[in-house]
Parts: sequence; structure tokens; C-alpha cells
Amino acid sequence: MENTKNFYIFTGLLAGLLFGIATPLSKILISQMNPFELAGLLYIGAGVVMIPFVLKGFKGFINAFKNRRQIKLISGIVLFGGLLAPVLMLIGLNIAESTSVSIFLNMELLATAIIGVVFFKEQIDRYSLVGLLLTFSAGLIVAVSGGKTNIIAGLFVSGACICWGIDNNLTSIIDGFTTQEITFIKGICAGSINLFIGSSIESLTLAPSTFLYAIVIGMISYGISIALYVVTAQQIGVTRGQVFFSTSLFWGIFFAFLLLKTKITLIEIIAMILLVGGILFTSVLVHEHKHTHQEMEHIHMHSHNDGHHNHSHEYEVNPNVRHTHMHKHEKITHTHKHFPDIHHKHSHKLIKE
Repeated sequence: MENTKNFYIFTGLLAGLLFGIATPLSKILISQMNPFELAGLLYIGAGVVMIPFVLKGFKGFINAFKNRRQIKLISGIVLFGGLLAPVLMLIGLNIAESTSVSIFLNMELLATAIIGVVFFKEQIDRYSLVGLLLTFSAGLIVAVSGGKTNIIAGLFVSGACICWGIDNNLTSIIDGFTTQEITFIKGICAGSINLFIGSSIESLTLAPSTFLYAIVIGMISYGISIALYVVTAQQIGVTRGQVFFSTSLFWGIFFAFLLLKTKITLIEIIAMILLVGGILFTSVLVHEHKHTHQEMEHIHMHSHNDGHHNHSHEYEVNPNVRHTHMHKHEKITHTHKHFPDIHHKHSHKLIKE
């Protein structure tokens, strides 16, 4: 259990690193195209990098569209996470310094947590609550210290964070598509629509190198990053996953310093210290009680050493090896420490010790 938890903490941190790099790199590109165009190219890149994975499981991919619930969930993910959020974020990026936007993006954590607790049965224990407050404080002190420009930019980025908060919670419960398929649909659909809107507003005349640059950033910082985040959110819960993902702040500031020569202020250093505290508190797993899993069938990454995946295969599978396929769960009641992952969305009070 501990090794499994650590693996998904690692995927969350890696997702944050890859996404954090995108903020200063996007700052370079935003002066050459409008926000819709850039958002479109970034998300198309995210979709393109997932094509080999989609083709590999194409039959299951097509079958998932026969389920109305899965169609509703993936539509919400595309609308909020692929269409609205990136455009609002890039508008804010056009107004403020990339370091400030990197820290504003931690407001996504608060939006994700509130939406998760109110609407998606996400539970927050005492350690997670402290981690949440520390991470939120990191973004708040930067927004307040930056003056009027930061506040205006912060409003746009906050709007993006609310949209991504909805997206994150929908992503944590969708279980008819694989991680790669979710990223592919989100990237291609949202990217194409945003690119069309942007090109309609202003004719897209980019140098081939600039076009390729945007696509590559999208492949790495959105495609691979989104896929890693989806895995994390499904396995350790959307709020905790978002805390680890919010390390993108560190990398956004670090690469802005390297690439854009942006100064790192004392306020930003204090914000980073608060964020480290938030990550450490969120990593503590104390939630344990008796609970029942109902019979269900879904698809996601898993291994056979976690006490929940005891199904058989036609071939021998190492219980420690993680793999993805459609599988069934029998009804079971047991007690163990757990995160509010894709298997543990039962009801709780706001804080359960």
C-alpha cells in the first residue's frame, strides 16, 4: 500500500513539473498569437501524443461512447478543462508576469477541493485540510502583493481554476475511458475548437518553427502532464492529487527565472515555503474506517497488490506490475487506510479523523 501511494505521489509531482514548464514557455508564445490560437495548438499537441495509445485499444475506445454517463462526463471535461480554462489562463498570462500566474494557478486546488467535497463525495482529513490551507495561502499572498494588475489577472486565472476544478473532479470519476483516451479526446476536441475560434478572430500566420514549438509544448506540458495527473487523481483522490500537481508553481518560477530573467521576490519565496508545507501535510495518510465496495466494472491503471484487484487473467501477471484494462470488482466490505480514489467515493463529513 505504501509503495503504491508513493508511486502515485510521484506521478502527481511529475505532472506538476511538466505543466510548470509550460507557463514561462507560453509567455514567449502569447505575444505571437491570441489566447485561443495558443490554447488550441497546446491542446492539439496534447491529443496528438496520445494517438498511439488510442489506436492500441481502439475497440474499447469506441465501445465507451455507447455509455451515456461516460459521454456526459467526457463532454464536461472537454468544455471546462479543454475549452474555457486554458483560454482564461492565457488571458491572465498576457496581463501579468508568468511567475505570478504560476502561483495564481494554485487557486485551482481550492476550487477542486470545494467542488469535490460539495458535489463529488471527496473527503478531507485534518492533515489534508492543513495542506490545503497552506497551498491556498501561497497563492493568496502573491495575488494581494501584486497590486491592481495582479488582481485583474488573478480574476481571469481564478476563472480558469474554477473550470479546471470542475474538470479535475469529473476526471477523477470517469472510468469508461483510459487515461490516454481522456487526454486524446480533450486535446483534439478542445484544441480544434479553440484554434478555429482564434483563427476566426485573427488570421493565423505563424512561422513553421513557432507552430511546431507550440505543438511540442502541448505534447509534453499538457499531453503527458494531463495523463499523469488523471492517473494520480483516480488513485489518491482529486484534492491530494491537485496539491502534488501544484508543485508546478516551483517549476514555473524556476524556468521563468532561467528563460525570462524574471526576478524571484521574497513574497514568492515565502509562498514556496508554504507550498512545501502543504505538500508534506497532504502526503500523510490517516483516513481509516470500515467501508463497502459495490460490484462494478471499469477501466483504469492498477496492480494486484492493493487488496482491491484480485481478478484473474488468461496469462500470468506479476502482482506488482501496473497495467490497464477493463475489469470487474465483486462486492466487498473491509477496513484499511485509504485515499478518496476512484474506489473510495463513499460519503463522509467534511473532516473525518
